[in-house]
Parts: sequence; C-alpha cells; structure tokens
Amino acid sequence: MRLRRPLIAAAGLAAAALTLTACATGTTEEPSAAPTAAAGEGFPITVEHAFGETVVEAAPERVATWGWGSTEAAISVGVFPVAIAEQSWTVGEGNLLPWVEDAYDDAGVEHPVVLNDDEGGATVPYEEFIAAEPDLILAPYSGLTQEQYDTLSEIAPVVAYPESPWTTPWDENIRISTTALGLEAEGEAVLDEIDGYFAEQAEAHPEFAGKTFAGIWDGDGFVYVYTAADSRIEVLTELGLEVAPSVSELDTSDGGFFYELSYEQLDKLDADFIVSYHADKAEADAFLTKPEMQAIPAVAAGKVAQVYDPVTVSSVSPPTALSVQWEGGMPALIEAISGAVSE
Repeated sequence: MRLRRPLIAAAGLAAAALTLTACATGTTEEPSAAPTAAAGEGFPITVEHAFGETVVEAAPERVATWGWGSTEAAISVGVFPVAIAEQSWTVGEGNLLPWVEDAYDDAGVEHPVVLNDDEGGATVPYEEFIAAEPDLILAPYSGLTQEQYDTLSEIAPVVAYPESPWTTPWDENIRISTTALGLEAEGEAVLDEIDGYFAEQAEAHPEFAGKTFAGIWDGDGFVYVYTAADSRIEVLTELGLEVAPSVSELDTSDGGFFYELSYEQLDKLDADFIVSYHADKAEADAFLTKPEMQAIPAVAAGKVAQVYDPVTVSSVSPPTALSVQWEGGMPALIEAISGAVSE
C-alpha cells in the first residue's frame, strides 16, 4: 500500500506486499446512488494534519476514502463510503476486501466505486474522484504528497495523515476518520471494543509479556524490516510484546516504516521471535529452510510466526476497524505467535 508502495514497486510482488495492498486498475462506474449514511453532529469540525488543517463544514453525505483503513473506520460507525481505494494486490482489480464486502452486503448498501490505484499511491485518479462527487475525502493513512493533497482539495475537503506518510497508528486512523465524520464518540466506542479484545488476548497469553520480536519480509538479497513506526508492528505491542532493540539499532530508514537489511547483517537481528510475511504458503515454507535466513537467531531456533497470502497479510498489516477480529487474520497470528514463543 504505499510508498507504502512507490518505494517498493520496483521490487516486484514482495514489494507490493510489503506495501501491503493497493495497486490496481479502477472502474468506470457512475457515482453510487446509495447515500453514505448519516454522519454525526458538531459541525463545522476542524482536523489538523501534516498539510495544515481541513474544515468539514457540515455532515458529509458522500464520503470517499484513499489509502488504508479509513474505509473500515467509516463503516464501523455506520458511514458507507461511495468511493474507496483499490486493493489490487490483496483481492485483485476492482474487488472489495472480504470484510468490506460483507459489511456492505449485510447492510444492504450498494457497493462503492473502486478507485484505480495501480501504482500504489504514486498517482491519484483525480477524474474518478470527480466522477464520484465526494463531499469529504478521508486519507489519514496514505502516502499523499503535497501536490496530490492540493489537487484533491479542489474536489472536496481532504483529511490527511497527522505527521508522515503511512505511519499513522491504527487506532489514530480510526479516531481521525470518525472525528471528521462528526462521530467521535462512536469511534471511541469502536476503539474501546478493540482495546478490550487485545486486553483479553494479552491476559489469555501471559507468555507474550516482555517477549521481543521483529517483523520482516524477505526481499531476496536483503530483508525488509518493519520499524516501530509501522502500525502492523505497533499493534502487536498491545498484546504485551516488545519490538526488539535490534530493530531500532539497525534502522537506516530515518523515521520510515521499514528499512532494508542485507543478508550479511541478518545475524544482528536479535529477537525472541520473528514475524515473517509472505505472498503464499510456498514462499513461507521456503523461508524457513532458506540458508541465508538461518543467520537470524530466531529463525535458526524455529521461533517464527508466519503470515501468508495477500488477504491474510492485509488483514493484519495493520488491522482495521473491521479486520482486527477477522478469523483468518489477527486471531490466527496470535496463535502462531503463541506457538513461536512457546517453542
């Protein structure tokens, strides 16, 4: 999903997965006839972000989303966007993530227009945004540039990320999105439920307390190491886990969400266990026996929790308001981590 995407586009599928989602071609559908659903009260609302501030003058009726997670954040409080960013690496061109599709179908709401994102955020389909006629664009977890933000702002008010591209914490993504919709209290209720889930899981897994980990993706010649700034890593600390000190000690990203670590340095990536992300099971299996990976102490010791296939990787990278308890995602990862630390 980024630069969470542009940056890794040249690395092929692993890069696309690293970025984690979004990349594809859009649709030419007409704007959805279904209303967004009732947004809240308290307008006008001012939201500060990296590009300044955005004033939402009145309750939006046609919300569009860009990037990752804001779609689910809106849906979780009853607002169904009329246009959303494509997640082509995950579910293919023009399709919806399973938890998003289920939400629309369960609510009986017309599916949204899927906005072309075949370059992982490097370009923005402005004409498709115009055709969707949004009155608010939510992009608090995205890679928008100043130019993209300025151009989109000519179409509708845009809520961007608070500090840096693709580094907004998963919970802040929900909080920012729901606040912009005038549904701050409802958003906090969603967060309380998610916090309760993580607290229950931490209590159910006392073996997690204080265990250190690193999250990686094999880039063939180097590994991508996700930093503590990345939400897929930060969310695991909710379980009592800790990011391994070696992750920051080796960090060359200058505040980014990941960095490249050469195979020659893998022995320095010290952690109690590794979380490895993969495009499919074959790749995941090969990772465990790949000679170069044995330089990582935790891999050599068999202490690895794996996540593979695009949908599953996306469901936890990072989780969203709708995917956090999706059966194949975080619950399965938690069990895999339990197995890794108990070995």
